[in-house]
Amino acid sequence: YGVVAFFTVGTALGGGLAYGRVHELYAAQGEDAAAAAGFTLALLAAMASGAPRPALWLRSRRAVRQGGVVQANGWTELGGRPGDCLFAMLADAKELLKAAVDGLRSGALGAVVVETQGSLPELDLTASRRLALAAEKSETTLFLLRNGAEPVPSAAETRWRVAAAPSRALPANAPGAPVFDIELLRQRSGPSGLSWQLEWNRDRRIFTEAAAAGALVSLPVRGSPAAA
Repeated sequence: YGVVAFFTVGTALGGGLAYGRVHELYAAQGEDAAAAAGFTLALLAAMASGAPRPALWLRSRRAVRQGGVVQANGWTELGGRPGDCLFAMLADAKELLKAAVDGLRSGALGAVVVETQGSLPELDLTASRRLALAAEKSETTLFLLRNGAEPVPSAAETRWRVAAAPSRALPANAPGAPVFDIELLRQRSGPSGLSWQLEWNRDRRIFTEAAAAGALVSLPVRGSPAAA
């Protein structure tokens, strides 16, 4: 999925984000929670263009209180389509993690998102490994969207920090396409500590590097990181 013109996120990841793995997304600051959610929505839209299976977005009650509700018009503005994603709110951490495992094991989903607010002691290394095994077995990608939390050891394939960045204004000073500052904090096999500024093209459903407009950033790829 996608072509890499030169050194981009895709090359750093050996071809792109791998399907069937766990990827953690941390908001850089409290005010970046919306940017982290938007970046996740863009990833889901990119994946939906190549895989017709819908996504399941699971939110803790605290995340909904802090972050609000994802609006349909905002989802559409990012390139999403009706039926691409089902949102659900869970009362507590135990139900949230159980629903995530069930969703991964169903085999009917293209991706699962677990959105949490603050530290989540229940999501320890054991729980993380359980999620990783379920994702790998079903080849369903899991995004852990962590707001108001610090990174902790986990079984995630990659870990990212996401922040909002200024967009390029359109003619008549109209708002431009969304731009994200992303930093690769960790990946299990490959370089880490790299950062990029990506612009999201909703019509083509691709990311481009904002500093070099037109350079394609590869979409998620199926298979293991080695295969990617």
